[in-house]
Amino acid sequence: MPPTPVIRPRDRDTILQALSAGVVPRSGLRHIQVGRAAEIGALVRDIDRIGDAGAAIRFVIGEYGAGKTFFLNLVRLIALERKLVTVHADLAPDRRIHATSGQARGLYAEALRNMATRTKPDGGALGSVVERFVTDAVKEAQQAREAVEHAIDRRLAPLQEEVGGYDYAVVLKAYWRGSEDGNEALKAAALRWLRGEYSTRTEARQALGVRTIIDDDTVYDALKLLAAFVRLAGYGGLFVVFDELVNLYKLQSAQARNQNFEQILRILNDVLQGNVRGLGFALGGTPEFLLDTRRGLYSYQALQSRLAENSFARGGLVDLSGPVIRLQNLTPEDMLILLTNIRTVFASGDTAKHLVPDEALASFMEHCNRRIGEAYFRTPRNTIRAFVQLLAVLEQNPTADWRNLLGEVEVGADGPGDADGGDAAPDSTTGRDDDLVDLRL
Repeated sequence: MPPTPVIRPRDRDTILQALSAGVVPRSGLRHIQVGRAAEIGALVRDIDRIGDAGAAIRFVIGEYGAGKTFFLNLVRLIALERKLVTVHADLAPDRRIHATSGQARGLYAEALRNMATRTKPDGGALGSVVERFVTDAVKEAQQAREAVEHAIDRRLAPLQEEVGGYDYAVVLKAYWRGSEDGNEALKAAALRWLRGEYSTRTEARQALGVRTIIDDDTVYDALKLLAAFVRLAGYGGLFVVFDELVNLYKLQSAQARNQNFEQILRILNDVLQGNVRGLGFALGGTPEFLLDTRRGLYSYQALQSRLAENSFARGGLVDLSGPVIRLQNLTPEDMLILLTNIRTVFASGDTAKHLVPDEALASFMEHCNRRIGEAYFRTPRNTIRAFVQLLAVLEQNPTADWRNLLGEVEVGADGPGDADGGDAAPDSTTGRDDDLVDLRL
């Protein structure tokens, strides 16, 4: 058996703080990952296709607390290791794929703030990506003995045919001038435009001399431009992760839902037809978001026909070649390994410092099974949170006995409130709902 790797204090603290709060840690995922090898393998193949100038889209579907966010974060970190640029954001009432009052631009701006590369995995990488592109353009200009502006125009020529491609060149040349002149305000304005943070064309024209901005109507076009740009900057492509798509399912207005579904259909068609290059999407949602024929993706006929399951994938057979990946439930054996990994994280990788013996892991799982049944390993968020809290008490109280504490551990089944903090607000921009939301007798 290979030796257990030593876990850095920073990773240890990040993992434990996140798990104790019931959220996914942003780093150190390799220390606690278990199961789902086939699903991860399918996404890795997608990532390789994106790096080879292809495109991919996946809908990652799982119950509340089943590990969608963990899975998406793990895949995103793999994409970074494969030299892709990633952007990610959670949908919310004020962040959508399509909108008319700034919510779509808000989603784009949030995703760009979270832009990451292998050297900047924690986000905020837009400046370094732009700097890399501009530096390479300056070197080319020196070698060719031409103006830097001409080198930037030549390198960005493939973008000129796309919507907003001309202004990309204007903004990047403004960034270069800011670098040359030491004008930090001009550089900041260029990055602000690239992040979609200008709300009016007048403000952007005064700052940069551009004619357009990234607004609600051009968010998807901006992502396609960004994918082309990062490839020109020397990266493999762009991987976009949008989680909590259940917030679209919760929209009160049928018109607003359908407009978002139309945008998803546009993305899906572009990817499946090969109309985009170096761009991939991973979209996380619940089964209701996908399957509900009244409010979910299946309520939109064109999406239902494209996302329907393979009729031959029955009786335990799976098909991971389609756009939809249903996360398989963890098994009790996976759960045991996961608890073992968490125990190892607490001990910073030193098996001699384990707070509880193997016997305690089996007893804890039996306790959870008595309280909530199979939900303890099928949707394990609350189970993990309770185990982390148990170990935290034992760490801070060395004289305490885990046997005595075990009976006091409260474990509840996961639900929507655990995942997103409650229902989305009504859509004030498109009127009231025309569907019945809830009925109780």
